Amino acid sequence: MNGLLRCSRYAFGPNRLHYCGPDKNREIFSHICEGEEGEGLTELLAQFETMYPYLCHIAEANKIRNPLSDRVVEAYWIGNTLLDRVSKQKLYEHLRDKLRMKDKLGAKTFEMLAKKIGQGALPHHSFHVLDIWKRMGHAEREHSLENISECLVSVGKIVSVSGPFIVVETEPLLYENGKLVFGAPEQKNILRQLESDYDIEQLKPGDLVSIHWSVICEKITKRQAENLRKYTRWHISLANETL
Repeated sequence: MNGLLRCSRYAFGPNRLHYCGPDKNREIFSHICEGEEGEGLTELLAQFETMYPYLCHIAEANKIRNPLSDRVVEAYWIGNTLLDRVSKQKLYEHLRDKLRMKDKLGAKTFEMLAKKIGQGALPHHSFHVLDIWKRMGHAEREHSLENISECLVSVGKIVSVSGPFIVVETEPLLYENGKLVFGAPEQKNILRQLESDYDIEQLKPGDLVSIHWSVICEKITKRQAENLRKYTRWHISLANETL
């Protein structure tokens, strides 16, 4: 899939809820539905103040000119080997200088993040969700386990498709004995949001998909699902050290 449109699918869910990015959800949705690429969509995605700098950071570390190339987008949202080529020092500088996390979080909390970078944190979406997003001064209701779980990109296995409704099997994020863990798979009902996209229209039982803020973003391969679980579990383990 084209990286520009793929990134739009992942950005759509939180933007629809006004959690991040410009107030241009209808425009983003229109681009996705029409399959329209181009400078207009690039400009919209560049206004996501957290996501886009991460994409630029991953691209620069891998000497890739376009931060919205497919491999870079996949690295941030799902995870791939591009993440392993980002140095710890560069990620530290990215958080400190580009995202100004030291100013926003305070020196003490920022040094905690720096320690996790030293332990192997990577510029994957799950790292920001688990160790930064929930500390950024959002309203208290957004600090809930449910919202953190919604913000994490998760793997879903299609159970059934009935018109606009899709049932997926997915692992819920739980808080047990003071730690975050994935629970046993359970079924979840999802209403199609990107119903005009061909691959989502063709979903069938057994297919694997990625889900962000209860929006099915795309059909993924078994390998992509394994990567998404791997990077997410790794950052859960780091988050658990300071809960």
